[in-house]
Amino acid sequence: MPASTIDEAEVKKFSDLAEQWWDPAGQFKPLHKFNPVRLAYIREQVLAHFNLDGTKRFPFKGIKILDVGCGGGLLCEPMARLGADVTGIDPSERNIAIAKIHAKQSELKIDYIAATSEDIAASSQKYDVVLNMEVVEHVADVPLFLKSCSDLVTPGGLMFIATINRTAKAYALAIVGAEYVLKWLPKGTHEFSKFLTPEEITSIIKRHGMSIRDKTGVSFNPLHDHWRKSRDMAVNYMLLAEKK
Repeated sequence: MPASTIDEAEVKKFSDLAEQWWDPAGQFKPLHKFNPVRLAYIREQVLAHFNLDGTKRFPFKGIKILDVGCGGGLLCEPMARLGADVTGIDPSERNIAIAKIHAKQSELKIDYIAATSEDIAASSQKYDVVLNMEVVEHVADVPLFLKSCSDLVTPGGLMFIATINRTAKAYALAIVGAEYVLKWLPKGTHEFSKFLTPEEITSIIKRHGMSIRDKTGVSFNPLHDHWRKSRDMAVNYMLLAEKK
């Protein structure tokens, strides 16, 4: 059997929830709350890196973006509204179907494909920006996944990675707290053994021509009920890498 990043159990888990992607009060409520901070980070870094004018109506016009593990399109649609040429891929046919329906309702042109990162990499496609957000902790073959995502970035392009650190604090907050105490997420959404440290991810992608440009933690503020960037990378964090 050829190597694959697909974890069938993980694909089924998210396929079963596909109809809830766009419900801000449903099972993906935490992701809807998390979306503003990651969107702001992506927008800020892309504008600066490509020297784009953020005052324009479509500042990302001419930028090709690939969202890997796009789910229902929560990142694809804002990127399309900024003017980017957006492709979203996901191994779940149900997720892609939901994403297509919502994009049509929103009158947005987004190319959605039921595929894996290695499928697209094999076609020699290249993108200015690859979004790898909250996906790496759900794949079967991490080195293959990170290699294929790195291969998809055009020279001088960017890759954003968001995931959860493998620390005791992350276990306490992201699994026990989020899944069992606060019940923000269904039980079993995450497996602690699949969490990766920033150093582990950096080590792999460096072998494939990527260099880290920026990194930040992301923390939840319960008093204001929102996520914000933080110096603390012990739980949620984001990495920004550039293709040499």
